[in-house]
Amino acid sequence: MSSWRGGISNVRCWIFTGAPVFIGIIFVIIFIMIIVNIFSGLSQWEKNEKSPHLSVPAMVKVKRTNTIRNGHSYGHNNNLHSQSSSTTYYITFELENGDRSEFHISGKNFGVLAEGGVGTLTFQGTRYIDFTRKNC
Repeated sequence: MSSWRGGISNVRCWIFTGAPVFIGIIFVIIFIMIIVNIFSGLSQWEKNEKSPHLSVPAMVKVKRTNTIRNGHSYGHNNNLHSQSSSTTYYITFELENGDRSEFHISGKNFGVLAEGGVGTLTFQGTRYIDFTRKNC
């Protein structure tokens, strides 16, 4: 019987000493992931800044979006109290040599480009700058 009580005591001991350590480790891992993402973004920005502006003949091949919707319902009638959405826009261009490059662009630019459009693509590294349509 005393060994059973010792087992309960050991579990309580772990909860009060091990759980905070475990939570601390999770916090450190999440913090490290955030720092890595920040440095990755800064590294990509720096590479883009060092890259030359290139203007090349290209065709708009694919337009796509990625929409994330969040809704929260509360109450006994499942009334929707808040909702939000975020849309990211992407365009894939095919260059003269057959290579394809995808760029994240603004919704305004997304709206004026049409699949199959031919013109001159201007970009810097992975950063979309402009697309000027060729007049027929």
